[in-house]
Amino acid sequence: MTQTATTPDAIDRGQVGGGWGQFYDDRLSPIKRYAVRNPSLIVGLGLMLSLALFVGIGHLVWDTELYRVLSTPTRLAPSFEYPFGTDTQGRDLLAVSIRGTPLTLRIGLIAGFVSIGLGTVAAFIAAYYRGWVDYGVRSVVDVGLAMPGLLILILVRINIGRELTVDEMGFALGMVGWVFPARTIRAQVLVMREAAYVELSRLSGTSGMGVIFKEMLPNLIPYITASLVGAVAGAILASIGLEAIGLGRFSDPTLGMTIFWNIQFSSIILGMWWWWLPPLVAIVIVFLGLFLISSGLDEWSNPRLRKRV
Repeated sequence: MTQTATTPDAIDRGQVGGGWGQFYDDRLSPIKRYAVRNPSLIVGLGLMLSLALFVGIGHLVWDTELYRVLSTPTRLAPSFEYPFGTDTQGRDLLAVSIRGTPLTLRIGLIAGFVSIGLGTVAAFIAAYYRGWVDYGVRSVVDVGLAMPGLLILILVRINIGRELTVDEMGFALGMVGWVFPARTIRAQVLVMREAAYVELSRLSGTSGMGVIFKEMLPNLIPYITASLVGAVAGAILASIGLEAIGLGRFSDPTLGMTIFWNIQFSSIILGMWWWWLPPLVAIVIVFLGLFLISSGLDEWSNPRLRKRV
């Protein structure tokens, strides 16, 4: 009776039994092949993970309440005691970075989920049911796209007469930014609505909501996910712009408000490079990471870009 030699390579490919080899072939191997074809996705995730580790470890090993302290000596350059230095108000800039970075990301995530959520719901209802519902949604979307969203937020902030919190800023940006996702997702749903499998599902007696949730929505998840990443990046950029002109909450150490205080106290003229450099580096990492993640998701959301290996 002839026995076949078992090699480590065969075990790695899952040719011997089940267990780890089968799990590798079914779950890990496709991810590995996708990562090889899309290194930008891995680099983008790595950048965002490094930022998350900086914030997480910083909260564990550093006193982040120092961002409130006003008795610390002011305008201190980076040192062992204050690695990022202090500003003109005596705040520890390392504590400011640790506390402010997740607040900025929180604005983007709230705005992204609100805008994509509202846009997806409006797009599916309009494109699937058509008629006067579609006409009404298209009219609102066209008007919303023609109006400058940032100007609306500035007018809202002025009329409210008080500072916008982080959650309010994110929600406001989401309410203004849902029109563009609604338009693009609606176009995708219109094409999918005429597909054969959708028509067969309708003929088999499946309700409208059943067709949307069982047949159409799962096929659009890759596109919606890629749109969500873009919406988060756009919301972060808009929030930084609004806060840089003083429309944020002064007590929140977000990246945008840090830039606002830099402008107010002329940190560049004072030569305080340690004040404006950390928020600038954090902003570059956030946008570069989100851009690379969005580029890496293009193949997943667009089958025409998929490559053979």
